Amino acid sequence: MVSIFSLVTGRPGPSGFGSASTAEQVTEGIDASNITAIITGGASGIGLETARVLALRKAHVIIAARNMESAKEAKQLILQENESARVDIMKLDLSSVKSVRSFVDNFIALDLPLNILINNAGVMFCPFQLSEDGIEMQFVTNHLGHFLLTNLLLDKMKQTAKATGIEGRIINLSSIAHTYTYEEGIRFDHINDQIGYSDKKAYGQSKLANILHANELSRRLQEEGVNITANSVHPGVIMTPLMRHSSLLMITKNSIFYFLILTMQGAATTCYVALHPSLKGVTGKYFLDCNEFQPSAFASNEHLGKKLWDFSNRLIDSVSKA
Repeated sequence: MVSIFSLVTGRPGPSGFGSASTAEQVTEGIDASNITAIITGGASGIGLETARVLALRKAHVIIAARNMESAKEAKQLILQENESARVDIMKLDLSSVKSVRSFVDNFIALDLPLNILINNAGVMFCPFQLSEDGIEMQFVTNHLGHFLLTNLLLDKMKQTAKATGIEGRIINLSSIAHTYTYEEGIRFDHINDQIGYSDKKAYGQSKLANILHANELSRRLQEEGVNITANSVHPGVIMTPLMRHSSLLMITKNSIFYFLILTMQGAATTCYVALHPSLKGVTGKYFLDCNEFQPSAFASNEHLGKKLWDFSNRLIDSVSKA
């Protein structure tokens, strides 16, 4: 386990990496030329740096993004640095069940393998808002859309793992903010209620859901004997478009240098968990600064994870039938 001292000082933890490590450093020497990866929200911030570094390691990267103009720009940025990069862009709005299903249909039609799924996209500290399907925006974008996306892509990932013998990896981007949630952890009975809504706690709730989802998925994959791992990560506190609703942070820390350096560090844990050979077979864990970290009691609650899984399926079914 990594210590708080290591987090603050940047001192490497048991993995040999720490909070000062960059995404390039943690993937140095890794050849990912036989890997295909989907990265949601890969057009900016941590997602873009993750896409850049995976492409640098020769992976075939699919950037799934809501804003296709930003995705095109992201692809060009990667190609400018690395002409041989294999990068494709596809439309995905995680707040829309219809869009998630359409994305999966379009990806399956490409007949590509799928080794890695990085559930990176998200929104943060939004004022209360319901999606087109009538679901609270942070919960649907950060958790439910990724939950559906993962379930719909699982068969493709299982087929790829079986055909290639390469371990599949699913990574959910959570946050240390998962510790700051509602009193009951997940407001199952009031998920879409404006009364009692807190933008900070709703974000924490969605990040808690990311860990619970990864843990329950890991348990099910192990039970099935499938060669796929599922883990969650805290990427680090960095300046990205995710913080568009945090004006004070944007004012006090809006420096290009700060953005570039910490985005490289912020993507390190994601890239480490996605590619590093030392994590072969490691599943159902939560990582912070490239080291295993103990999440909250709620996040470690298997019963809560199973309850969230069933709740998420019911919510998607109710939307699909509407």
